Order: sequence, then structure tokens, then C-alpha cells
Amino acid sequence: MKVVMNNLNPAWKIFKVSVNSLCSGDEDRRLKVRVWDWDSNGKHDFIGEFSSTFKEMRGVQWECINPKYKAKKKNYKNSGIVILNQCKVPCNFFFLFQVAIDFTASNGDPRNSCSLHYIHPYQPNEYLKALVAVGEISDRLCL
Repeated sequence: MKVVMNNLNPAWKIFKVSVNSLCSGDEDRRLKVRVWDWDSNGKHDFIGEFSSTFKEMRGVQWECINPKYKAKKKNYKNSGIVILNQCKVPCNFFFLFQVAIDFTASNGDPRNSCSLHYIHPYQPNEYLKALVAVGEISDRLCL
């Protein structure tokens, strides 16, 4: 996420992160978000934090709480509100296909090297090559 300079009410730019890297695909996994005030000297100031799950992150807001301030200050409410304006999750594509290979005798003996069903000890037969090619195509479509 890019730093927003000189602004006490920042609006961060949209950024993309995969669901897998954010929460390992587990929408109920607890996430902790920490907010800092960037300083050029490298001594960034901790503003506060909140926690949520990915499933909860749909057009909501959180109080950004600094635990030290909460413990010290009697009237401390929060260090600000973080509002999530947009959260889009692209559709996942799932390919389900069934494959059947006809091993009837009319298609040739699998022990005969002239048969498409021939089971070579060191390389795949034509049917297995076709199955692998279909799997590679579906993998490329899911990227």
C-alpha cells in the first residue's frame, strides 16, 4: 500500500492482493491490520490496529485502536476510523470434467506397441498425453 503524505484523513489508493496471500484462501482467518504514520527519519508512529476476517471485509468500518492510549487515557475512544469502500473478489473458475478411455479389445492390445493404448515403460501413451494437455490448458485459464 502506498503512503499518503501530509494528510490526517487519508484515502489510500486501490491495491490488489490475492486472497491466497492475504489469508491462505481461508475467509474466516483472523487478520490484524496495523496503521502507522510514516516519518522520513524512519521512526514511524503507531496509530492503531483492528482485526477482522476476510469474510467481514465488505463495505464496513473499524475503529483503529492504539492499546497504549486505551490503557493510559481515560477518555480515549479511538485513533480514527478505517473505512473499506471497495472489496472485489473475482469469480473463481472451476473446471469439472470427466474422462473415459475405452480399453476394449477392438482398440488394440495395450501390450502391442502399435496400439494407442500401449503402456510404454518410460513414456506416456497418446491418451495420457491428451489428458495432460487438457490439464495444462485448464491451469492456464485459472491464472
